[in-house]
Amino acid sequence: MTSADLTVMGAGAWGLSVAVACARRGAHVRVIDPLGPAAGASGGIVGALAPHVPEQWNPKKAFQLEALLMAEDYWADIARLSGADPGYARTGRLQPLADAAAVARAEERAGGAAELWQGRADWRVVEARGGDWEPASPSGRLVHDTLTARLHPRRATLALAQALETLGGEITREGLPEGPVVWATGVAGLEEISAQAGRMAGTGVKGQAALLRPHGFDPSQMPQIFAEGLHAVPHADGTVGIGSTSEREYEDGAATDAQLDELIAQARGLCPAMEGAEVVERWAGVRPRAKSRAPMLGAHPFRENAWIANGGFKIGFGLAPLVGEVMADLVLEARNRVPEGFRPEVSL
Repeated sequence: MTSADLTVMGAGAWGLSVAVACARRGAHVRVIDPLGPAAGASGGIVGALAPHVPEQWNPKKAFQLEALLMAEDYWADIARLSGADPGYARTGRLQPLADAAAVARAEERAGGAAELWQGRADWRVVEARGGDWEPASPSGRLVHDTLTARLHPRRATLALAQALETLGGEITREGLPEGPVVWATGVAGLEEISAQAGRMAGTGVKGQAALLRPHGFDPSQMPQIFAEGLHAVPHADGTVGIGSTSEREYEDGAATDAQLDELIAQARGLCPAMEGAEVVERWAGVRPRAKSRAPMLGAHPFRENAWIANGGFKIGFGLAPLVGEVMADLVLEARNRVPEGFRPEVSL
């Protein structure tokens, strides 16, 4: 094992995206994770890369937009480097509208998207047509946005790991950090920072999800559906990732239970194509959520020559391309492009 210019602790989506960005700039990066790539929340199965609503604009939404607009080229390059398909496609999203008031709000947001999304994606109110892949809409109208994309989280994380190795980086389950260190250790990292600070900086939120396969219908090129808090994300292999629960209290972060059964029943009633869909996989994991609800990116408050990349929660994969770049700027060039609201002290 050769000496590393930089150590990244954690082989999830953010740790690996930071490692890849630094390796592209010539750094020799070692990633250390005792469980290996995609073992935690980044090993999930849903993969909705969905934007916040285009209104009440703020730095968090602007950061997310930049990341989502980077994603197509980013994941194509990860696929090229790794020889593995992360499952990315910008297929859009459908959302039913409950009533006339919801339609009016959605139409106002269409104007916001036209201004804020730089003409690179649309937010439109469209007529429901009653198709097999269409959620029921009480108002007869749907929002169709073309910014939302999908990927397969587990496959994308493994593709990042392979891309890093192509770039000359190392991934190991053992070893001590050396040189500058980026701590991207998810829930364990939030717990450690909370203990060091003597107050909660963040916590884990359990999510349960499933992969379903519709009978006699290939949804792979269809937009994802978001209805009544449920994401249904068609993947390239014809499965549909559905999820997820948000559980603040839990005993076993990896166990699935009746809450997932309810989610599956809800998904089967989402649209005609999902009726009777087969359950291919059940999954549960714990996602890191910072106290501020924004990501934590920046200098580590309790370690020398160290930084934090944590708190991705439900938008981690959507932000990953830009998280890698801004952390490489910070660690390798001392150039700080992190939004003020993302800095660790905000959650402390």
